Amino acid sequence: MTNPLLTDWTTPFGLPPFDVIMDEHWAPAVDATLEEARAKIKAIADSAEEPSFANTIEALELAEVDLGRIFGAFYGVAGADSNEAREALQREFAPKLSAFGSEVAENKALFARIDAIWQQRETLDLTAEQLRVLMLTRCGFVRQGAELIGTPSEDLRAVKSRLSVLGTEFTQNLLADERSWKMLLSEEDMEGLPDFVKATARAAGGDAGPVVTLSRSLIVPFLQFSPRRDLRQKAYDAWTSRGATGGKTDNRGIAAETLELRQRRAKLLGYDTFADYKLETEMAKTPDAVRDLLIQVWEPAKAAAERDAKVLEGLLIADGHAAPLEPWDWRYYSELRRKAEHDLDEAELKPYLQLDRMIEAAFACANRLFGLEFAPIDGPVYHPDVRLYEVTRDGQHIAVFLGDYFARPSKRSGAWCMAMQSQQRLAGEKRPHVVNVCNFAKPEYGQPALLSYDDARTLFHEFGHALHQMLSDVTYESISGTSVARDFVELPSQLYEHWLEVPEVLSEFATHAETGEPMPKDMLKRMLAAGTYDMGFQTVEYVASALVDLAFHDGPAPADPMQKQAEVLESIGMPPAIRMRHATPHFAHVFAGDGYSSGYYSYMWSEVMDADAFEAFEEVGDPFDPALAKKLEDTVLSSGGSVDAAELYVAFRGRLPGVDALLKGRGLGV
Repeated sequence: MTNPLLTDWTTPFGLPPFDVIMDEHWAPAVDATLEEARAKIKAIADSAEEPSFANTIEALELAEVDLGRIFGAFYGVAGADSNEAREALQREFAPKLSAFGSEVAENKALFARIDAIWQQRETLDLTAEQLRVLMLTRCGFVRQGAELIGTPSEDLRAVKSRLSVLGTEFTQNLLADERSWKMLLSEEDMEGLPDFVKATARAAGGDAGPVVTLSRSLIVPFLQFSPRRDLRQKAYDAWTSRGATGGKTDNRGIAAETLELRQRRAKLLGYDTFADYKLETEMAKTPDAVRDLLIQVWEPAKAAAERDAKVLEGLLIADGHAAPLEPWDWRYYSELRRKAEHDLDEAELKPYLQLDRMIEAAFACANRLFGLEFAPIDGPVYHPDVRLYEVTRDGQHIAVFLGDYFARPSKRSGAWCMAMQSQQRLAGEKRPHVVNVCNFAKPEYGQPALLSYDDARTLFHEFGHALHQMLSDVTYESISGTSVARDFVELPSQLYEHWLEVPEVLSEFATHAETGEPMPKDMLKRMLAAGTYDMGFQTVEYVASALVDLAFHDGPAPADPMQKQAEVLESIGMPPAIRMRHATPHFAHVFAGDGYSSGYYSYMWSEVMDADAFEAFEEVGDPFDPALAKKLEDTVLSSGGSVDAAELYVAFRGRLPGVDALLKGRGLGV
């Protein structure tokens, strides 16, 4: 039979033909496209023609188009709807991709051509975008070891291959732990829980009865609302023990080996530490710059958290329990305090935050800001829950958007955005296929899906990433959309969260699931006023994780990462009732791949910019100011990585920001 992955995709807008793809199609398609890419790259390297931008750099951009098409589809489905076959394929593909990447990076003839063009760049008639692509291409080759020869080159290849395997194993171990744990609940166990948590627990357990799982959309509400301290501790211990339960899914050894290999990689490339290597191409540039930002935020956040801890411990004691306040107590007593101080009950709030209405809100803001329109379409999807939309502007096709919102055992935890197809013009005009994946609790059949305010922010956050992909307007895929510095990539996503806080948006879209009535103005006012509530806790758990990540990579690799984690937390005076947001054995941002290693700080770095950037709209008195929205699109959202990130921000705002707007926005300012 013909492999559908290796044919022209005649689906709407060239979407992957998920309706006919079977798991056995992936491996042959990957092998075929890998060989095709190898042949194309060999032809470039061995060409007798004088090196030129067209026959070398542009040819390289085109060499892996088909490979990218296959892997865009595969990793889309593997992350969001995994099974044993797909997990086995991930383990099979990781070393193959690593070997292929090493072959390309170590191809001396190919690098010689790239370097020759770089040396001649001032005599060539290249556009600014082409010069940027040339610089990034050469830099990427050097950072992958193109200048190494002999044993160091062989060592680097082995290190990268092993790291790719470890990242896959880490992810699959974490998913296995999340999938395997459930806590059955009796009706008595559910006393005191709001109806929406009970409904979610019943939906998650199905015929087996109500359960708590390790899905964030279920376990966090349980920790917020369950008056049963014993059950909260049991659930919290399971949640924070992911990847550290012993046996074959334990990630602690993987973390240690990963850190050792990363340090070896950095040394082979001539850097003192992996953090020096990783941060060289980011906005921050150095570990000291990252540490300086984090400590500036840590001190006021810690002070706020310690003040809050005293109040919550008082509530714990008044409730008949002995001190001290424990980590599994914080969310419960914080929720009681929020209800008392802000008269906000999340059980009363959630019916106004329907998933469907929040999606409409995200679309409506994009329409008012950028003129985008979203229409549901039919087409092949990898899971029945996925929603499919065509995105247009003035009747012109802009993108395809896929929304995959509900938690399920086959989906890894968290929320993310990816492009199955990125925007580019070199291989003919290609518009993006962008996926937002979330893990919201799926309601019982026939009931509307209700979100917490944090869930709604997550939806807007991921949609901000999607806009960065959709509005991309560059020639070369390597600099398209979110292909930017890691500490810049979160700017569009975190900035877009601010539009959820615009009162007129919630006044229109926060409507009650049963009555259709808009959220009462008093409730809306109280919800927005509570926007910085518990921000000490949220900031401390995040910054602690970022400081541990930095410490892991800014020096010799620790033999025991868990001991190093403990030392860092002790040195900064971690409040005992708060834990890291992501402890090492389940710190997927850092260990599931290379993306956020030494880079978890980037959310905070980007938040410095997003707080300052939204102030631009506040200064003109209109969150939908058309001129400012156009400027945001022209400078930040459409440019991808075609211009240095700092230059893009200055082009929008006129200057680089300081930390004051962030502290003010988090309610931590003086």
